[in-house]
Amino acid sequence: MSGFLKAPRQAETVVGIDFGTTKICVVIAKPRPDGLEIVGVGKHPSHGIRKGVVVNIPATVDALKKAIEIAELMSGCSVRQAVCGIAGSHIKGFNSTGVVAIKNKEVTALDVERAIDAARAVAIPLDREVLHVIPQEFTVDDQEGVHDPIGMNGVRLESKVHIVTGAVSSAQNIIKCANLAGIQVSDIVLEPLAAAEACLTADEKELGVALVDIGGGTTDVALYSKGSVVHTGVISMGGSHITNDVAVGLRCSIQDAEQIKISSGCAMSSLLPVDETIEVPLVGGRKSREISRGVLTKIIEPRVEEILSLVSQEIANSGYKHLLSSGVVLTGGPSLMEGITELAEFTFELPVRRGAPNHLSGLVDVVSSPLYSTAVGLLMYGMKNQSGVQMKTHDIGAVYEKMLTRMKGWLGEVF
Repeated sequence: MSGFLKAPRQAETVVGIDFGTTKICVVIAKPRPDGLEIVGVGKHPSHGIRKGVVVNIPATVDALKKAIEIAELMSGCSVRQAVCGIAGSHIKGFNSTGVVAIKNKEVTALDVERAIDAARAVAIPLDREVLHVIPQEFTVDDQEGVHDPIGMNGVRLESKVHIVTGAVSSAQNIIKCANLAGIQVSDIVLEPLAAAEACLTADEKELGVALVDIGGGTTDVALYSKGSVVHTGVISMGGSHITNDVAVGLRCSIQDAEQIKISSGCAMSSLLPVDETIEVPLVGGRKSREISRGVLTKIIEPRVEEILSLVSQEIANSGYKHLLSSGVVLTGGPSLMEGITELAEFTFELPVRRGAPNHLSGLVDVVSSPLYSTAVGLLMYGMKNQSGVQMKTHDIGAVYEKMLTRMKGWLGEVF
């Protein structure tokens, strides 16, 4: 792969790596004038990540190498640089404001940068680092709701931003795993923001929407209003908790429980057909047995309801639920489960749809699934950065310089 994000010219390929709790997913695409052409997809079970955080570097590197190999074979391209996702309960997001005086009575790009810097000047513990500084809107004197203030006349410029922070060690471990697999990290992106790039429409972001990305170990939440992020949050519960409940309840292995959950799982018992049965392999080589699908649903439904209730509480606590005119978009592998959108509508008391990547070409039939929302969103995020500010690649010692570079490029990236 040549020169991704190292020069202003368009790169030949972009690569996104989703470090998931249950799987590592690598997607390779070629930028086209009308969007992305997916040319390679690779995924491999992940055993070194727990609740979105790397806990075993050798196992993570091994899974990453295998996923990369599959994607490279499919695409015929060599992966050297990538945009990587980050998630986990260590992620914290909050809103901040900053005010500066406008020099020369006309807003310039430098004034905007100073206003964003002022909003960013908050006390952060030494073990945490700023991952994103996302402008929401600006106020010029008394004129509120300005998205691009450059060129406007005034004496006072106020910026409102959403700041996302994460544990420095978690970001460094992701970078280290990528480096050990022979990959340079071009950017680190919060996974629900990446999934939003792939699944949400501009109208939904403008009217107000909640993106709920249900992963293996965590459920990530991103709220949008007036086109900008207003809240991000992480729930330390996901699809692997449902799988564990099924394994315990049916006395089968984790692998068999995952397959049963995918093939026969239902999140709402009222939607089940009458007298439907499934076959359950037992552990220890014992003979399999048949059970009613209703028994499986009685195991799954309480856990899904618990996850959705925690998300509903997160949305309510954010104070922005009244702004979600477009409702909720569910994505991630568990969102494919039968009945989950109906249960979510009942829980959230909002309209709910299932979100998947769109506006793609190439291997669309492979990636047009909620399973690949984050990985495809990372590609879109990377392509947007590529056409905006010049970015630098990561090694472990360059993480702080990278965060500063990205913050300075936010104006051109967002507007």
